[in-house]
Amino acid sequence: MNINAIFRPETMNQAARLLAVAAGLVFSLQAQAGLKIQQWQTAQGSAVYFVENHDLPIIDISTNFAAGSARDADKPGLAGVTRYLMTLGAAGLSDQQISNGIADVGAILGGELDADRAGLKLRTLSSEREQKAALDIYTKILHKPDFPEATLKREKARILAGLREAASQPASIAEKALLKALYGQHPYATEENGEPESVNALVRDDLQKFYQQYYTAGNAVIALMGDMSSEQAHAIAERISAGLPAGAAAAALPTVQYPTAAVEKRLPHPASQSHILLAYPGVKRGDDDYFALYVGNYILGGGGFVSRLTEEVREKRGLVYSVYSYFIPMQQLGQFQIGLQTKRDQAQDALKLVRETLAKFISGGVTEAELKAAKQNIVGGFPLRIDSNSKILDYLAVIGFYKLPLTYLDEFNGKVEAVTAAQIKDAFARRIKPDNMVTVVVGGSQ
Repeated sequence: MNINAIFRPETMNQAARLLAVAAGLVFSLQAQAGLKIQQWQTAQGSAVYFVENHDLPIIDISTNFAAGSARDADKPGLAGVTRYLMTLGAAGLSDQQISNGIADVGAILGGELDADRAGLKLRTLSSEREQKAALDIYTKILHKPDFPEATLKREKARILAGLREAASQPASIAEKALLKALYGQHPYATEENGEPESVNALVRDDLQKFYQQYYTAGNAVIALMGDMSSEQAHAIAERISAGLPAGAAAAALPTVQYPTAAVEKRLPHPASQSHILLAYPGVKRGDDDYFALYVGNYILGGGGFVSRLTEEVREKRGLVYSVYSYFIPMQQLGQFQIGLQTKRDQAQDALKLVRETLAKFISGGVTEAELKAAKQNIVGGFPLRIDSNSKILDYLAVIGFYKLPLTYLDEFNGKVEAVTAAQIKDAFARRIKPDNMVTVVVGGSQ
């Protein structure tokens, strides 16, 4: 479940909307010709990644920390609540003052959270007045979060209401059960939004300690994109880094263990549709098999209506409303997941056919025609993945956080083109074991 389903989206006024739309419409000439990524480290130990682009009078900033939900320990929800509350009170400013200050200069304040990362983003005009005002608020949020008691109490009540609602939704029930069944005692089993009991028990001191431990200069990756010189980018990065708590990078997460036998969980639900998920530990960021698995999965279930799963389970048999598959590369093995929705009385037949299709795909591999079509679609669609400053910023953050090569984007299409049918078959056969997958069925016939 996405954190934005429970945590309130940041305020965006009309000026900010126009700024966002304008940035989205401009295709970066630098991205088209090859990105020149500058990389350095601040005096305090923060990693910095910067792309200069003067196409628009806009700068984008992202500061990421190894402070995702996998760091929650015995307090599920702590990472998410900490990141969120940082934006609701800092350096004596109330949440309303922060919101108004950002809106007054047409800036956009945002954030993100997953199991590995927690981050805060800023988009602002590069003009001196607007940039100065926006950066002032942004750095106060990063450096001096107040975690006001009254705000924490108010937001906990709202978050708990969202968690209770999510607990009744079959998709959320399925995802939560899948994580626990797949990852067991590993930190990746922690649901990003937390549990009602643990969220309700959080106190201000918990947030402060989490912030001091993980929002450190040595644990930060700063990504900068847009209308600024290298000298300006250095100054901004130093300003961000210098005000963070001192501290080293967080320790690596423990290794994910592979399931040794199949696990199947069936959970009752009154919904007319069954929600079915299958999963297995998949791939890390920077994994040697990544591109073979990525292209292969496009053919299996990531390519929409041209995928094997859609063709076999939906188009030929009409057993599902939707079916898909994907890999989530993480610091440790993120999940390979197949998902489908179907009528309750068709759940068993649909699940059986999905398993058969996956087994056939792994044993038989892909055809040259499928491979050619997949490459054409992936390479042809790649420009849309880097057609705005904000998208490039997201890639910079990923490259920095996971220590990917600076040439990652420049080499992406070439890596895709180099994948062979034999590599796909070999990678899937080694990495995915259908007989040991985790399966969760919510609302199926019992």
